[in-house]
Amino acid sequence: MTAGPLTELLRRRIRLTGPIAIADFMAEALGHPDHGYYMTRDPFGARGDFTTAPEISQMFGELIGLWCAEIWRTGIAPRPVHLVELGPGRGTLMADALRAARMEPEFLAAASIHLVETSPVLTGMQRQTLAGHNVQWHAALEEVPDGPILLIANEFFDALPIRQFERTGEGWRERMVGLDEDGETFRMGLAPGATAGEALIPETVRRAAGKGEIAEISPAGLSIARAIGERIAGHGGAALIVDYGHAASATGDSLQALSGHKRHDPLQDPGEADLTAHVDFAAIAVAAREGGAITHGPIPQGEFLTRLGIETRTAQLLAKATKDQAADIETACARLIDKEQMGYLFKAMAITPPVAAAPPAFEETTS
Repeated sequence: MTAGPLTELLRRRIRLTGPIAIADFMAEALGHPDHGYYMTRDPFGARGDFTTAPEISQMFGELIGLWCAEIWRTGIAPRPVHLVELGPGRGTLMADALRAARMEPEFLAAASIHLVETSPVLTGMQRQTLAGHNVQWHAALEEVPDGPILLIANEFFDALPIRQFERTGEGWRERMVGLDEDGETFRMGLAPGATAGEALIPETVRRAAGKGEIAEISPAGLSIARAIGERIAGHGGAALIVDYGHAASATGDSLQALSGHKRHDPLQDPGEADLTAHVDFAAIAVAAREGGAITHGPIPQGEFLTRLGIETRTAQLLAKATKDQAADIETACARLIDKEQMGYLFKAMAITPPVAAAPPAFEETTS
């Protein structure tokens, strides 16, 4: 099988400069401007490699839209406000959220829509999905104009590059991507000495880790979470992060790849498969609080959606559905909230200013 262009580029880089950090490998595999996974395709749905919650059911985006409207109505987010989504996929979530938010027309009138997206393919799809809405696109959160924000990040942080460190008898050593003896096959190895990123490993993980255990950090994720916290603390608003991962920082190798809805070797065919890792919600919360905000949760996605009324919304849709539609609606609801499916592994966390009351679904979860 002929190697793809990105494989050849990464091989050449490693031959010239030596093994590279996993974060560098991920960044190229996902975001290379010409050959990166997200730059060259629509990865979502049955024909893609994975399916996200907004593609499973309109109810997911609808409930988030109503959550945003309620945040605005109660004054946690001042008016006017920027409605921001990070990594908006096909634009499905935002379209469903805006449709549901029509119940609060004053909120829609006060909100300007901003999408943070780097993929030209997905930007084109978002333009089609959100035709008729006044949308502004940005390459980074920093480009969104100053002012209060209501920010949504659904399955965004899991796709940010990670670094991995293994506990050895000599201390922490970073896991690097190099080449096998054949000079062709990518393989994992350890850096010969300590690297600067080790300082970001949470102290709880440092104390508990045994020899051979792996710690993961996402410098990009921590930086963005802190920027969100600073923005909300300084200008007002709120953020909602929904993703899969663990509530407390812990050891473990969670790097994975998906291709055609099946597991794939993360080091094989870079640029042709999705690469993700579990989100460390505890670390994200610490970064947001360092930015001056407070955090709420995380709570399981099933609990979050149930508190927002997904079962009531399901009943409303079932009342107007055909037999076949009813089966699809019930299956979608179960997939989103059941513990054995997305209901527990996926979690929701909110970020608000330090003086704000707990947002809907997050009562008594403030930290």
